[in-house]
Formats: sequence, structure tokens, C-alpha cells
Amino acid sequence: QVQLVESGGGLVQAGGSLRLSCAASGRTFSNYVMAWFRQAPGKEREFVAAIRWNGGSTYYQHSVVGRFTISRDNAKNTVYLQMNSLKPEDTAVYYCAAGATWGRRWYADEYDDWGQGTQVTVSS
Repeated sequence: QVQLVESGGGLVQAGGSLRLSCAASGRTFSNYVMAWFRQAPGKEREFVAAIRWNGGSTYYQHSVVGRFTISRDNAKNTVYLQMNSLKPEDTAVYYCAAGATWGRRWYADEYDDWGQGTQVTVSS
């Protein structure tokens, strides 16, 4: 059974940084797309960033380009989301997801497995 465990959320002031981690276990992820999504109160879950486990290709939502970086550590089976220059509008619960195909990486319904989420709060 696949398990995705997020950590690293918290409260930070605008302009600050956080690094989220997603520890993956339960299968081989070498053919997977790994992604981060977020959901703010009263809003739908939205795509943030994705990475191909093999090769490391990345893709970002336009509002986080230049501020967020997704990466993975194959040896640790862990995916990271480095978030810099945080803004109050980045406040949300952030979820790690596994599965999908690269061509449909921005669709939440395409992902098979999800973590429990970690809260990120950015104060102004």
C-alpha cells in the first residue's frame, strides 16, 4: 500500500521560506509523476507543481514560478517543495500526490495516492 507522509508546514511571515517534504513508501515510484497540490478554505484543490520521478522534469503553476522549486531525492524516496518569497495567498493545506501521467499532471483526479496534508500559513 502506498503511503505519502508530508511534513514541514507551519506559520511564516510574508517573504519567508518553508520546505515541505513528502516521504513515499509502499511501491516503486520510478515511473510516477509526483505533485504538490494545495487547498485554501472555501476553494477547490489546485495544482502547484509536478516532477517526473525518472528524469526529473518539472512543471509549475504560473503563480509560483520563480518562487517554488520541486525536487526529489531518489535514495530517500522523498519529494520536496522549497517555497520562497511566500505570500499570504499561498496560505493553504498542501498535499503530496503520486500517480498520473505527465500529460495530465495538473488534474487532481488523475492521481492515485494522496498524503494527509500539511498546513502552510503566511501572515502579512
